[in-house]
Amino acid sequence: MENKLAINILYEMDFSAIVKVQAPATVANMVCGFDVLGFAVNEPYDQMQIRFKETPGITIVNDDEYNLPTDPEQNVAGAALLAMMDELPTNIGFELTIKKNIKPGSGVGSSAASSAGAVAAANRLLQNRFSKEDLVRFAMNGEKLASGVKHADNIAPCIYGGVTLIRSIFPLDIVALTAPPLFVTIVHPQIEVRTSDARSILQQKVLLKEAIRQWGNIAGLVAGLLQADYALIGRSLEDVLIEPIRSILIPGFDQVKQQSKEAGALGGGISGSGPSIFMLSETEATAKKVEAVMHQIYEGLGLDHHTYVTTINHNGVRFMDSITSQASEQ
Repeated sequence: MENKLAINILYEMDFSAIVKVQAPATVANMVCGFDVLGFAVNEPYDQMQIRFKETPGITIVNDDEYNLPTDPEQNVAGAALLAMMDELPTNIGFELTIKKNIKPGSGVGSSAASSAGAVAAANRLLQNRFSKEDLVRFAMNGEKLASGVKHADNIAPCIYGGVTLIRSIFPLDIVALTAPPLFVTIVHPQIEVRTSDARSILQQKVLLKEAIRQWGNIAGLVAGLLQADYALIGRSLEDVLIEPIRSILIPGFDQVKQQSKEAGALGGGISGSGPSIFMLSETEATAKKVEAVMHQIYEGLGLDHHTYVTTINHNGVRFMDSITSQASEQ
């Protein structure tokens, strides 16, 4: 059976085919949901393309300024593809070109976009042989390379789109959540916070009363999303465990959070491990007011920064077209 499947894959491989994707940035944790909640946004996103190559293995081509490793074992996209290839019945080859628009270390799922985009694109070349859950499982190997830990709160929304709840990693159990219309304002101070470093400073033991408060906030946030209860969403965007520690790594964090809420934001906090900060708003007008607040604070601090006003991406990795032939592009 396995040999027959191997022959089928080889027979179906179109060496002239190219798959192009946009892999979205993601906001992990959603304040109180450390490692279990996340959502995808429409901007920014990485651009990637993949094709089969005649020789076995993975070739990675960088089309950006970040000079990331091209050794597949040292590149998060390569690590994800290697995990996928371990479950293919034949040793095939991929050439992957990556143009990163999501700065590594920005806190908006740069490594997840690379990992998820790579396996989603490869899966399209393979005639969608793997499920979305499989793709998350493969892509988590990229996250492990980046942070030392397999986690899916960026990977899952990048692949599924929208807001996702990671009920369990082992076994993998992903729950897609509905959410009311929300506008997202993100500020990225131009500093880097490595995920592995941000994890290393976390406390390993917490007080029971703090854990109970955190559980209540997670449950309240999920309920608020499902019921489209903006007030409940706002009340639940509170983190008593992670944010008080990680926020010391981000200049201006307390000012951004306080003044954004004063400008009308529902609430928000650190995106992933930082340094990016996100805020949720009911309307675009409020989201733009929040953006102005963020600009003012970081200009006052003399710190370069980028901002985005965007919305939740409900589709995840976007395929730019159907499988196209290289010959047709020449």
